[in-house]
Amino acid sequence: MTQDKRQKRPGGSRRKPPTDKKSRAPRSAPAPRETGPQRIAKLLARAGVASRREVERMIADGRIAINGTRVETPATLLETIEGVTVDGKPVEKPKATRLYLFYKPNLCLTAARDPKGRKTIYDVLPEGLPRLMPIGRLDYNTEGLLLLTNDGEFKRQMELPSTGVVRSYRARAFGTVSQAQLEELAEGVTVDGVRYGPIDANLERRTGRNCWIELSLKEGKNREVRNVLAHLGLQVSRLIRTSYGPFQLGGMQPGQIGEVERNALFRYRKTL
Repeated sequence: MTQDKRQKRPGGSRRKPPTDKKSRAPRSAPAPRETGPQRIAKLLARAGVASRREVERMIADGRIAINGTRVETPATLLETIEGVTVDGKPVEKPKATRLYLFYKPNLCLTAARDPKGRKTIYDVLPEGLPRLMPIGRLDYNTEGLLLLTNDGEFKRQMELPSTGVVRSYRARAFGTVSQAQLEELAEGVTVDGVRYGPIDANLERRTGRNCWIELSLKEGKNREVRNVLAHLGLQVSRLIRTSYGPFQLGGMQPGQIGEVERNALFRYRKTL
């Protein structure tokens, strides 16, 4: 997907987008494609049914069967998904991987449904899209770039900390903090017993006791940005994810969605 406009920022100089470049050993030849029996959870994730973890929950709930017989364990090995059903409906064969960029609005859950009746991303997404799963999550009161895919294995790969995909955010916060304090986050920090990895943080703009801070990190722990900034005495009033890997929010508006061109997606996957 191409965007003609960059996201308008409240002030300050424009920062060069973060990259995912890491020091790597020389790349070896690609591993051969897996053949033979594979776990049912992996096959169903690849088919876009759900993530591996969610498939395991569906098996525990008795929702998955093979030729009418309930699957009892996620360790079940299959050559193909022929005869597999979910809630009595046949599972379609895997389709080509697709990736979408979605501007998740504020006050919107990254979930399929909410027992409290709050709005979810699926209430906002337009009709006519394939079955999509979010890559990672954004909190209810966090907005910005959310990646969506039909491929559960690609989703898992993008979420793994070992993959080292950089997520970038802009936070508006109330309180006083120095650039020196923010730079200390590059060593990681422990907050309430939770260890957070290195964070690249920069003070973008300050007006009185309000400021905008840019942060880049390679994890995605629950409420990580808010918890770390609260540890520094800051109260976050707005949080926007601006990028995930090389994919940028750009000039997108809340609720807007666009698909990544397949050639661009193919080239990116080769770098993972």
